[in-house]
Formats: sequence, C-alpha cells, structure tokens
Amino acid sequence: MSRKNLTVITGYYTRRGGIGESGDFVTSPEISQVFGELIGIWYISEWIAAGKPKAFQLVEMGPGRGTLTDDILRVFKQLASLLSKCDVSIHLVEVSPKLSEIQAQMLTGGKVQSNPEDKSVYMKGISKTGIPIFWYRDIQDVPLGYSFYLAHEFFDALPIHKFQRTDKGWREVLVDIDPEVPDQLRFVLSPSSTPATQNFIQPEETRDHVEVCPEAGVIIQNLACRIEKGGGAALVADYGHDGTKTDTFRGFRNHKLHDVLSAPGTADLTADVDFSYLRKMTQGRTATLGPIKQREFLKNMGIDLRLQVLLQNSRDTATREQLLHSYDMLMNPKKMGDCFSFFALLPHHRLARPDKKHKPESESPLPPVAGFSELLLK
Repeated sequence: MSRKNLTVITGYYTRRGGIGESGDFVTSPEISQVFGELIGIWYISEWIAAGKPKAFQLVEMGPGRGTLTDDILRVFKQLASLLSKCDVSIHLVEVSPKLSEIQAQMLTGGKVQSNPEDKSVYMKGISKTGIPIFWYRDIQDVPLGYSFYLAHEFFDALPIHKFQRTDKGWREVLVDIDPEVPDQLRFVLSPSSTPATQNFIQPEETRDHVEVCPEAGVIIQNLACRIEKGGGAALVADYGHDGTKTDTFRGFRNHKLHDVLSAPGTADLTADVDFSYLRKMTQGRTATLGPIKQREFLKNMGIDLRLQVLLQNSRDTATREQLLHSYDMLMNPKKMGDCFSFFALLPHHRLARPDKKHKPESESPLPPVAGFSELLLK
C-alpha cells in the first residue's frame, strides 16, 4: 500500500468522530454502512493511485435502494478537502421506475427532475451532499470518461443458459410444461445441439454442467472497453466462483429457498457469477484482480480497525451487540464471508508499467491495489 493511500485509509478509520462530526454513525451504527464506506475508500484509493484526475464518474449498475451509493457519498463528504479540486458525479443504471423513485428519495430527498425528452438520462438531481446524480436505463447511455464502476449483487440476477454434457455431446437445459401435471413446469434437455450450445461452450470445458450468462459477458466487454479508453476501474461484488461450480441456479422467496419453476415471477432467481467467464470476456482489454473472498477483501480494507473504533464509541450494549452481529454476518465464512467475492477490472498500466528499454532507477514502485493485498499498518 502506498503511503498516500495508507494515510487516507487509516486516517479515515481511526477518526474518532466516525462518519460525520455529529457522530450519527456511532449512535446508530450498522455494519452494512461500514461495507459501503470501505468501497468508497477503495475508489478514493484508486483515484489517488491514478494521480488524482480532475474529474471522475461513479457509475453503479442496479443500485437497489441506493443504500450503497448513499454510504459512498458520505465517504466523499468526509473526504471533501481531498476531493475539493475534483469534479465528482454519480450515474445510476436502473431500469425499474419504482426503485429509481426509492433511490431518488434516499439520495436527494426526492428533489429530482424527470427528463422525458432525453432518451438517455431519464432523471437527474442533486445529492444531499451537493453532487449531481443522473439516471439511465443502459450502461451504454452513460457518458464516456474517467469512471469508477460498481456492480454489487448485479450480475447474479441476470438470466443464464444452462448446459449438460451427454453421451451425444452438449445439450441445452430447457424449460417445458410437464405433460403429467399440466400446470407445472419441468427441465428438459434439448434433443440436439442448439445455437447457444455452439456459441457458449468453450472447447476446453471440463465440467459436465455449465451455466453461462451472455448478458454479463456483453456488459463486461462494455466496461473493459470503457476503462481501456477513458480510464478508471470496476469493482464487482457478488456470489460467485472461478469456473469451478456447476448447477447454482436457485430461487428465494421470503428469505427461503424456493423451487425455481414453481409460481414463476414470485421469487428472486439467482445463479452464481462465473468470474472466469467475466475475466475471459474482458478480452485482454483490462487487467483483472480476484476473485477474492469478501472476508479477505474487507479485512485487507481495514474493517477490523474500523469496528474497534465504532465499538469504543458505542455507549450502549444493544449498539455493540448489533455491530458484532452485523460484523459476523459480513465476515463469517459460513455466512457472507465466503459466499461473496470481489473482482476488479483495472487498466493494464495500473499493475505493470509499459515496457521501457531504459527503466529509470528513480521510478517508484506501483502501489498495490487496496483490498486485494494485505493492509500493513505502520
């Protein structure tokens, strides 16, 4: 970790007042807010490593209720003096009208303008901290430029193709009506190879069952092109594996496992993200880091240090218990600690300097990327 990056990170966690001088964060803490803080710090760290560009866009894909962006904005406010000469803007890619309303309420207090004439930006506003926010339906509508991209629990919700290896070669897993129970659906294998089988199965594939998300591939290609041209970085946090798992498609309803084919449209359907596929789909345009387990990433980002500061500032037992419970949820390997992984796209020059015949002796080493290398406190 470079000294500048280390100073920002350690100084931030050990600040006695916590988030905001009023100490709001300490009086009603929620470790999920610390999660957002750490991601905000990661982007600031990469901004410093890039030489503090004069402007950056924070682009979140599928921002949910806007909680994560809200936590990151609080970090940016806390570090306002550091960002004083930087033009920061927020760009949210959201297709749901209902969720965009919830996001607008959380981030701006509902003070937004609809933009029906503009085909790309359908809504805009100013955050409670004074930063402009724009809403889009597609990542391709977001302006090019130095940008930090965020996809938290985004890729796992995209549709997948499923394939099964058979004696006759690869077959696609399809959905059909069960002839014995007419109001129920069932999985069947395609009688022959399908176009998807021919396009999405790699010749070197060793697994017998594979899930492929072509839409994720297209989005990653887009992000890699944007980072290659405009600079920046992308951080992906999701359920996932590195090309090792097979059948991960599942449904959740009321926080319980639910048959994916039962009562379509009433459950949350998800499949683990194949990070090896995402890496492949960058097509070498960017460097990649990870996947690394969530507990390792957060530990490297200094969550233990931040937790100690919050516990020291907690005045009641209930608050302390809530902090420890939430920390356990994020870090316990049997809970979210090992289920979630972090994965990053970065420009090649961020990890390795371009080849030069005569390397200057005075050239300083490139700072390690926060979260993906151990945080050493000096």
